[in-house]
Amino acid sequence: MSKYTTGEIAKLCGVSVRTVQYYDDRKILIPSELSEGGRRLYSEDDLKRMHVICFLREVGISINGISEIFAEGDTAKVVSVLLDQQKKELCREMSDCQSKLALIEGIQRELGALEGFSVESIGDIAHIMKQKNKLKRTRWTMVLTGIPVTALQWTSIVLWITSGLWWLFVIWACVAIPWGIGVSVYYFKHVAYICPECHEVFKPRFREVFWAYHTPRMRRLTCPKCGRRGMCIEVYAEKERNKV
Repeated sequence: MSKYTTGEIAKLCGVSVRTVQYYDDRKILIPSELSEGGRRLYSEDDLKRMHVICFLREVGISINGISEIFAEGDTAKVVSVLLDQQKKELCREMSDCQSKLALIEGIQRELGALEGFSVESIGDIAHIMKQKNKLKRTRWTMVLTGIPVTALQWTSIVLWITSGLWWLFVIWACVAIPWGIGVSVYYFKHVAYICPECHEVFKPRFREVFWAYHTPRMRRLTCPKCGRRGMCIEVYAEKERNKV
C-alpha cells in the first residue's frame, strides 16, 4: 500500500505543508504511522480523507464542523445536513452581496448624473436609493389609475371622428380634469426634493412644483434654505416631512 509524506500529500491535494501539519494538530488528519526518523506517513485512506477535508473547507465548513463530521458514526448524513445549511447561508450572503452591488451601481449612476459631488452628495444619494422603491410605487399608482382615463380618451376621440359621438369626449373631459388635479395633489404629497448645493431636503409649494420644468428624476426649483434655483433631485417624502 502506498505511503505519502507530508509534502507529497500536500502536493496531491494542492495545499501547503503547513496546512497538512495544522490538520494533524487539530486531530482531523492524523498520519497512519511515523517513520523511524519520526516523519509523518499517510495512507491511501488518509489521502481520501484529506480530499474530503479540502472539499469541505472549499465550501466554507469550519474546522470545528469538520471535526464534528468525522466524530459522527453516520458521516454521510452529517455532511448532507451541513452542506444544506452551508448552501442556505451562501444564498443569503449572495443575496446580501447582490443588494449591496445594486446599491453601489445605483450610487454610481446618480453620481454620473450630478455636475459635481462631495461627501454630502453621497449622503443625498444614499437617501435617494433607500426611498427609491417607495417613489417607484407612487409613480406606478399614478400610471395604473391613469390607464382607464387614457382608454376613455382614445375611445371618445375615435368615436367622435368615426361616428360623431362628441358627448363621450365631454364625459372624458369631466373625468380627466378631476383625475388630473387629484393625481397631481397625490404626487405632491408623496415627493420631496434635495438641493444639490446645500443638501437640504424640502417640499416646495404646489404651484411651484406644478409649473416647474422637470425631467423624470429632477425638477427646477428654488431651495428655501440657500436660495439656489436649479434642478433639484426628486425623492420620496417621509411621513414627518409630509406634515410640514
